[in-house]
This record gives sequence, structure tokens and C-alpha cells, in this order.
Amino acid sequence: MSDDHHVIPKTTLLSVFGGLIVLTILTVAVAYVPLGPLTVPVAIGIAAAKATLVVLFFMALRYDNPVNALTFTIGMIMVLVFIVFTMIDTAFRGELGKVTPQTVEEINQQEEEAQKEMDQLSEEDMRVAPADYPDQRGASSQVDGGE
Repeated sequence: MSDDHHVIPKTTLLSVFGGLIVLTILTVAVAYVPLGPLTVPVAIGIAAAKATLVVLFFMALRYDNPVNALTFTIGMIMVLVFIVFTMIDTAFRGELGKVTPQTVEEINQQEEEAQKEMDQLSEEDMRVAPADYPDQRGASSQVDGGE
């Protein structure tokens, strides 16, 4: 068993370090740009690029046994699959606070029926407060109020 160890040149390491600094600045810049639903995928893409640089050069996977690279690649594919499924699930979930067993069509139909019932009500049926009713006592209320 040979103990071959690849020595990475200092210029390569400094170039990769510079690339990581640039990607970190890009990450901060993207955080201030309103990308809407693309914000998370862009941030994950930049983070994946930084992780790839670290693994390939600082951990020397680029110069290591190809089986280790295959293991790393399969692991990253699995992580990517899990992230994609999670993002798909959360993207199409809807508003969790408005979950009901009724369908949207049933809710719309109930609202239309309620509106029709409201349109058919007379002014007499709409009275709810005592101030809505005419004074039943007539002239006696003026005498009582004056005493």
C-alpha cells in the first residue's frame, strides 16, 4: 500500500480561497436582491458551488481515489433529490391556516347562496338593534324623558 499524497500548490489553494471569498460576497449580494421564489434555489446553488470547491481542493478529493469521488457524488445527488422534493412540497402546499374538508367549489357555492339570501331579506328582517325599531311607546316616551 503506497502512501501517495498529492501536494496542492499554494497558488491553487489561494485561487480557490479567492473564489470562495467571491462566492461569499455574491451570497450576501443576492440576499439583498428581490428574486422572489428563486431566492432559495440561487442561495443553495451558490452554497453548493462553495462546498464543491472546498471538497475538491481543500479536502483533495480531486486528486483522490475515484471511488471516493463517486461516493461523494452519489451523496450529493441524494441531498439534491431530498431538497427538490421538499421545495416541491412546500411550493404547492397552499395556505395551511385555511385548510377545510370542503372543496373550493363548495365554498364558492355556499357564499353565493348566502349572498342570494341576503339580497332577499327585507328591511324589516335586517333590524338587529333596539335603535332600528320605531318607538313603541309613542307620546309617553316624551313625558318620561321630561320628568
